[in-house]
Amino acid sequence: MLMTVSKSASLDVSGDITAQPAALYRLMTWLSPSFPVGAFSYSSGIEWAVEAGDIVDAASLRDWLAAMLTEGSGFCDAVLLAHAHRAALAQNSVALREVAELAAAFVPSRERQLETTTQGRAFIDIARAAWACDGLEAMVSACGGTIVYPLAVGIVSAVHAIPLPPAMHGFLHAVVSNWISAGARLVPLGQTDSQRILAGLEADVAATAERALAASLDDLGSATFRADLASFRHETQYTRLFRS
Repeated sequence: MLMTVSKSASLDVSGDITAQPAALYRLMTWLSPSFPVGAFSYSSGIEWAVEAGDIVDAASLRDWLAAMLTEGSGFCDAVLLAHAHRAALAQNSVALREVAELAAAFVPSRERQLETTTQGRAFIDIARAAWACDGLEAMVSACGGTIVYPLAVGIVSAVHAIPLPPAMHGFLHAVVSNWISAGARLVPLGQTDSQRILAGLEADVAATAERALAASLDDLGSATFRADLASFRHETQYTRLFRS
């Protein structure tokens, strides 16, 4: 079996990932659409929103995703990632267990739970198999069970000495890109429109990352009720291409 094994490195507190070529390489790999966590099979309720007529074109998809990102699951997942990263970096098993339990309980619907736990498990398993690192097993064990996707990214990034700010931005970019990919297939939209949406959300991604980096766990909360309803109603949608 081909496996890369590395030792936990000291973190560049400046957050300059360009000073660590190996860290940049790994982050780009883990958050690439080709990394096999199965993200392509989930729409986070977007499929129902298209069916219901809430999303009909590029503009309405962009507005829906901006809300999910800034006021919904995007922001919440980013906060959880940040706290998991800090706890893993400090090797604080108690804090990491508390974040893991909160994250697992914070998911609003059964399908969303399936989405984030399946991707989290796949991310950990693949990282363990191909990118083994000192300290990873201990942090995974500290979670005590279910590990949702943002926690998985936070933990693996921390033990590989990837600074939190780029890990955060990379994660949010990956999440938004997957949402756009799902929406483009469902509306449908062309590649140019998809890229315009991604470009249009650039400032929202940056602002969400900045808020999440400064947020406490008490700041967790969302106001995207329509998106939460979409994730519930997708469970009984008659025709479905996606698992959520």
